[in-house]
Amino acid sequence: MGRARKLVSGIAIVAVLGAGAYWLTRPKVIDPAEITAAEDEVALTEFPERVLFGDTHLHTDNSIDAFGFGVRLGPEEALKFARGDEVTSTTGIKAKLARPLDFLVIADHSDALGMTRRLYDAPRLAIRDKTLRRWRDMMHESPEESVRATSELIAAAGAGTLPAAMLDPSRRDENTAEIWGNQLKVLDRYYKPGKFTPIAGFEYTLQPDGNNLHRVVMFRDGIERTSKILPYPGLESTVDGLFDYMDGYEKATGGRVLAIPHNSNLSNGLMFELTDAGGGPMTAEYARRRAAREPVVEATQIKGDSEAHPFLSPNDEFADFGKKGWEIGNLTLSFAKKDSMLAGEYLREALKRGLSIEERTGANPYKFGMIGSTDSHTALATGDEDNFFGKHTGNEPNKDRAMTPQNLGTRVGRFGWNYLAGGYAAVWARANTRAEIFDAMMRREVYATTGPRMVVRFFGGFDFAADAFKGDWVRAGYKTGVPMGGELTDGGAKAPRFLVSALKDSEGAHLDRVQIIKGWVDASGATREKIYDVAWSDADKRRPVNGKVPAVGDTVNRAKATYTNTIGAAELRTVWTDPDYKPGQRAFYYVRVLEIPTPRWPLFDAVRFGFKLSPEAMADAVAQERAYSSPIWIGPAARKTAAR
Repeated sequence: MGRARKLVSGIAIVAVLGAGAYWLTRPKVIDPAEITAAEDEVALTEFPERVLFGDTHLHTDNSIDAFGFGVRLGPEEALKFARGDEVTSTTGIKAKLARPLDFLVIADHSDALGMTRRLYDAPRLAIRDKTLRRWRDMMHESPEESVRATSELIAAAGAGTLPAAMLDPSRRDENTAEIWGNQLKVLDRYYKPGKFTPIAGFEYTLQPDGNNLHRVVMFRDGIERTSKILPYPGLESTVDGLFDYMDGYEKATGGRVLAIPHNSNLSNGLMFELTDAGGGPMTAEYARRRAAREPVVEATQIKGDSEAHPFLSPNDEFADFGKKGWEIGNLTLSFAKKDSMLAGEYLREALKRGLSIEERTGANPYKFGMIGSTDSHTALATGDEDNFFGKHTGNEPNKDRAMTPQNLGTRVGRFGWNYLAGGYAAVWARANTRAEIFDAMMRREVYATTGPRMVVRFFGGFDFAADAFKGDWVRAGYKTGVPMGGELTDGGAKAPRFLVSALKDSEGAHLDRVQIIKGWVDASGATREKIYDVAWSDADKRRPVNGKVPAVGDTVNRAKATYTNTIGAAELRTVWTDPDYKPGQRAFYYVRVLEIPTPRWPLFDAVRFGFKLSPEAMADAVAQERAYSSPIWIGPAARKTAAR
């Protein structure tokens, strides 16, 4: 009997703080040499010939919040779903993508990796700590109580009041190493170079006072290098500490790693400050370090859109997308939002701040590209409005999710229909491999979409012909200019000229217009911005009025959640020269592509489940989905080629 008790006690320790049942399966190990050989067989094109779509921000049951809030799908199910297989969601619904993704980063939270799953799996009688036992019981009682227990656990972690049994550093690192190592093995097993690419990563969750400073950390490398380190925790750390970790990884392994800030809209002004991470003056050294470590930023995802804000850009009629419910406070709603905070949260303003800092220091900390991703905590990476599986399992498809706000601790009232369906990362790479996808992000040849898979090309230069699209314009773009993410040197008397091409999603809506957003530093040192409509559908009928192109129209049938492509255009492209450029001007340009209006997921739900949306939700039931390209910069000290 005594021996049995010791055995049960040992199992409990393993279950709560060691390997849970899922990880006892010990995934098959793939010989790294096999992966290298498969990668070597993939032919690289001279230039990127097709865009790859993926999600760099997905959570599985190894995330402390995702499991506690209900998800029961792990990394393997996440990879199967992303590559196009049908899986069964946590709530028992058959789930499948209409079109597979090309790549996926499973970015589970590095803090307390796997903790809630292990607590749930632990035998109750073997848990001696009263708080742990109560949390475990709540997780088994009901989904609502599981959410409550997880919220308490996360709050205790943030306050440093977790039970002592959870705080043993050596055991924590041992547990994390086992989970991380096994996940790396699963990624390798599903890696099919040239076809589908799983990429190692994790989410760093720095969150001072509830202000979101999270980053997704993404690796270029396979298990030979990534198994030599553990994911870096966000609690009680600093951004400088994360950068030190990244430096250390590259020095120790010869590998490569980057970080992707996300949900800057919930940082209460802290994500893109004019100071360094410690509040001191922004130095050139710090600016260069941040730009090198964070080459891309997540512009759009489930928890709102961070491209622009009406307060900062009052002349931008399209700046209000994805704001409702998300602009009232920080991530935890522990502090309300003030207008003075907005400039440190939105990407367009950050790009302008970067120019201003570069003017003063000679270095730009915010010279980043833009991507989208989901931040789904269901293990299902889908950004499609008609196939939205929710942020957490509590709002997987059901008749109540659009109109019933979820009570996640103190966060009430901003969920339900306020969720966006997601976003995707679009990458121009020479092949579908880890190295090529990573390298494309480092040179910023990427763009964000809010879900649709539009195909967007953007080149800048000085010598593009007015009829460039009659010839091999893609080759001309690479040979005589730079692609999105690149940099140009001031052309003297010549103004920069741009090639812009946008194709509709082959299975989606027509396009309304293509815009170029310009930001610059004027002669007085102030930052400015201007939005140019450069191509739009039915241009002969939709002539600008007071400098603005009229609305494209609206074909959405709100009773049926349908639309028609009787308006808009399948393709828009143009050669555009900046009419306002002044020699010596430091500036950036990026493309925004707008679709015609289409139904959002709450409208699909209303039709599917037979209910009526509230007037407020109904007013936001139709939207113009969009894409944001990475910028092209011009300046007296910029390089002539795309950033590497």
